[in-house]
Amino acid sequence: MSKLPDVRGRITYISSHAKQENLYAVYETADRHYWTELAKCNQQEFEKSGTEGKCIEAREFIIALPESFPNLYEPDKLLQIFTDRFKEKYGVECVSALHHNKRKTNYHIHLIFSERKLLPEPMEKTATRNMFYGENGRHVRTKKEILDENGNVRKGCKIVKKGEVYERDLFTAKNKLFKQEDFVDEVKHFYTDLINLLVKDDKEKLHVFDSSGLYLATKKIGKNNPKAEQIQTDNEMRMRWNCEVDRAIVSGVSETEIQQIKKKYITDRIKESVDIFGSQPERLGSIIMTAVTALALLISKVLDKARELSAKFFENEIVQPIAEPSEKKTAKIISQTDKLPKQETPKIPPKPVMSAEAAIYPKLLKIYKELNRQNGIIFDAERERNELELERDSLKGLAKLTKKGELQSRIDRKNEEINILKIGLSGIVKRYGYQNVQEFYRTYHKSHSVYAKYREQVAECEKTYGEDNQKQDKRSVLESLKNPPKKAADYQQQSAVKNKDRGAR
Repeated sequence: MSKLPDVRGRITYISSHAKQENLYAVYETADRHYWTELAKCNQQEFEKSGTEGKCIEAREFIIALPESFPNLYEPDKLLQIFTDRFKEKYGVECVSALHHNKRKTNYHIHLIFSERKLLPEPMEKTATRNMFYGENGRHVRTKKEILDENGNVRKGCKIVKKGEVYERDLFTAKNKLFKQEDFVDEVKHFYTDLINLLVKDDKEKLHVFDSSGLYLATKKIGKNNPKAEQIQTDNEMRMRWNCEVDRAIVSGVSETEIQQIKKKYITDRIKESVDIFGSQPERLGSIIMTAVTALALLISKVLDKARELSAKFFENEIVQPIAEPSEKKTAKIISQTDKLPKQETPKIPPKPVMSAEAAIYPKLLKIYKELNRQNGIIFDAERERNELELERDSLKGLAKLTKKGELQSRIDRKNEEINILKIGLSGIVKRYGYQNVQEFYRTYHKSHSVYAKYREQVAECEKTYGEDNQKQDKRSVLESLKNPPKKAADYQQQSAVKNKDRGAR
């Protein structure tokens, strides 16, 4: 978000075909006179406040859009949607323009908005007595304060006579929301959700970086940036931390422990450094490397146990398909059932339905195993590297001079291999559409929980109403036919005795 000290000049710049090579559309929610009055109001309020610096007349957002949008939506309608949504949410007037850069690789919107709202009716203040103002526009108590040596009103000073309007307000005060730290994040989420609703390809969906999360954000290096080299170095350090976070999550380190290390060794250390040394960006690299080392030590403490538990889990974890009875088997059961006397059977409830979250679990399990295999390779590579370092440090005498260089070279190559393998962890999940390892693991654990619950429901259903129970019921019916109940047998015996007596008569 940018602060605009000359809102009228900025509006002219973003909306001019002469100044913009690829200008597709301009949209305004208020006429240009509104912005002239707004600028005048802001300047007057700024002079009254006596604040040093530049007067902020309005603010601006630059919203990057997916490169598929030019082919999907008409520029005028697209710009109107983005501008009207902002006005509906915050209730302020806007001017926007839709651009492409010279190479047509950055499709974006410039959105200028007011921090004030227009009052329904102007508020006018009338002088109850003569009022005197100095050169700076401030009110003074007596006329003498604005007179020169000859008793004349000094240039720039003025007198407002009784009954005249000395102040006319067209706008409300500035909305304090626009100055709050979390306002920019709120707008990012707002427009990210809107863009994700409009994109057709899921691969183009955007994510808002969570600055309070486990990862560190990298900075974009602009063209001809004088600090490009320093930013590039910082980005490499940030990526190294992010790779170590991915490794920690795969190794079984809890998010709480990672967050504690980030706060203790990065966030707090940066604050201390700024308080003591001031702003020195070159110190960031050493701070991050200390945090990476601390996180690596924590990983080494839990990795052996995590690998053992993961191996047991993978051996026992088998995604069981739901077996359906074959047609022949079903026909046989039906034919046998037809021979039995019809009895009233209990109503069988419908089988549990697999939800979408449970259905994707087998796919997620494959990714989970792939991450752990990659982590195992990293573990083995680190073990080899540690053995080389021990061998190098134990060299003595002539061997220290002849072999040390060769061992150091092998250690350096092994470190490069380990770094590439760590980057590969995030590459695995990104290949399947996840932003990072943390996002994948949260999805995986949620899906695993839903899938396990579904399997329990299926097992319970099979236990109660499955094929084995049906066979048991049929055996019971057959046995009842072969061995009639006692009362029925007694009845048959009594009938036989009566028939015998009748024959004797």
